[in-house]
Amino acid sequence: MRKLTYITLIILSALNAQTFSIARVHYSGGGDWYSDPSSIPNLLKYLETNTAISVEHKDIRVNLIDEDAHQYPFLYLTGHGNIRLTDNEVISLRSILTNNGFLHADDNYGMDASFRRELKRVFPNKELVPLPNDHPIFHSFYSFPNGLPKVHEHDGKPPQALALFDNNRMMVLYTYESDLGDGWEDASVHQDPWPIREAALQMGVNIIYYSLTQ
Repeated sequence: MRKLTYITLIILSALNAQTFSIARVHYSGGGDWYSDPSSIPNLLKYLETNTAISVEHKDIRVNLIDEDAHQYPFLYLTGHGNIRLTDNEVISLRSILTNNGFLHADDNYGMDASFRRELKRVFPNKELVPLPNDHPIFHSFYSFPNGLPKVHEHDGKPPQALALFDNNRMMVLYTYESDLGDGWEDASVHQDPWPIREAALQMGVNIIYYSLTQ
């Protein structure tokens, strides 16, 4: 676990004045945006238990063109199938992310091609870049010296964490060939052993912590 600096504690104290929430993106296109229903509640519970961050235990689902979409600075997107954004959703997501928003997209196996296509519509002139194992997101609270943990095999490829930046600020984190969301699910869903689930939850904490303090 990371030792908290004085400045970091000040930041977290300020953040505690408001509760942290995760808004799941309800996208179009036929993909199961609603998959892993117990994942976010379990992650928020783990976050609240193991950090000083106060959380809002609420199932928040947001369409990107909703009037209140901009009030959620941390967006989560997952699924197995096709993701398609309308032109207005593209514009809204671009606005949210360029105004200090953060999106964690977690491939639940099968959304890779469509997500990359739609992200390119949102930011045509930006590219996803792989994160090295020494990137701060892997050490922001818990230490992951080998980078992104592997939860499910999928195609047997190594897990990849890719990011899209606005100057030095990370706007999008894309976790691929890892399936963190499955690791956050109730133990009875996938029968994953606790060490795998714990690694997934701890990596989730790192992502949230990094997004709040970068």
